Amino acid sequence: MTTTEHSYAATPQLSDALKKYQNAAGLIGIIFLILLGAGYFLVNPVQFLRSYLVGFWMWFGVSGGCLALLMTQYLTGGAWGVMIRRPLEAGAKTFYVMWLGFLPLLLGVHQLYWWTTPEGLADKRIHDKVLYLNVEFLWIRWVIYGVIWLGLTYLMTKWSALEDETKSTVYSKKMEAFAGPGVALMFFTMTFAAVDYIMTLEPHWFSTMFGFITVVGQGLTSLCVVVAALVLISHFPPMDHAVTAKHRHDLGKLMLAFTMLWAYVHFGQLLITWSGNLPDEVVWYIKRWNGGWGWVASCLLVFHFVVPFSLLLSQQNKKNPDNLIKIAIFIIFMRAVDYIWLIEPNFTDVKNVQFNISWMDLAGPVGFGGLWLALFFWNLPQRVLLPVGAPDFVKGLNHGRDH
Repeated sequence: MTTTEHSYAATPQLSDALKKYQNAAGLIGIIFLILLGAGYFLVNPVQFLRSYLVGFWMWFGVSGGCLALLMTQYLTGGAWGVMIRRPLEAGAKTFYVMWLGFLPLLLGVHQLYWWTTPEGLADKRIHDKVLYLNVEFLWIRWVIYGVIWLGLTYLMTKWSALEDETKSTVYSKKMEAFAGPGVALMFFTMTFAAVDYIMTLEPHWFSTMFGFITVVGQGLTSLCVVVAALVLISHFPPMDHAVTAKHRHDLGKLMLAFTMLWAYVHFGQLLITWSGNLPDEVVWYIKRWNGGWGWVASCLLVFHFVVPFSLLLSQQNKKNPDNLIKIAIFIIFMRAVDYIWLIEPNFTDVKNVQFNISWMDLAGPVGFGGLWLALFFWNLPQRVLLPVGAPDFVKGLNHGRDH
């Protein structure tokens, strides 16, 4: 059976459901962001900034991952891209708000980043990097990132809207031609942003794999978010008619691929660091393998890789909507644990590693998650739910209907 007769605009039933999701997510986000802000006064400003970075970096990365995946699917084609193109666009448009989330980090830079303090500036190795590690240039890079990220988001969503309106392949060709350079720009800017806001928490440490780890992690988180959203809206018309078990199977395979790639790039960094055995490099792992943090690393190995990998090997789990959404939500939770493990150990003494997690480390991801999802559910019904003007729309829509 083939079908193209639906308009694929959000029905009143789906619009009401999305409004409820938006309100619930927004309320949760506001409550937990207020709690996080209260920590600035109740605990201390430094812990507030650390926890703010955990939550913000995670959900800002979902915006970046959505935009990167959106452009990637224009390069690769495939039915998986047709089904999640609107959720990816809705996620990418959260950039308009999330980009401003860097401001507290920039304003609190002297409290959060040791290299900006008088002691840090007096350090010889920091002094050797002064052309890059200076606060003025950090602000300039933030502006440059914004121009690129917001510009890419604007162009890709604008051309997509014109593609639907005109049914012209002119805009399809524009997006395909622009997607290649766009993906490269996203990769480079996200790598530099990861250096600016995460790697410089340990300013003597460096890793050539860190950019890959950042981008792959963002891709995995954003893919799980949009897959969960797609399964959610597929319970309502018209998407209950559009999404097939084959679509879910393909998206589940992508989740499996990203899970494997996440483990691979982490193992690659570990292998390079282990073989190099240099003091400035191993300090990163010393802090994450001792003082209780090693248990978190073990949990990440088991629950971030082994368990999702095993579950996603099953075709039935990938095709079953209830199982797929549970796996996606579980991976999103483990991604939050990974970000805590990535950021918090930077603030412990390598000679006396202490395991310390604040309640604000939980408030940050929940608060920013609520904000991000509220923006996402507001963006999603603004357009028809499938790209009806795309040249591969019919092929993508009918994928798996002959099975």
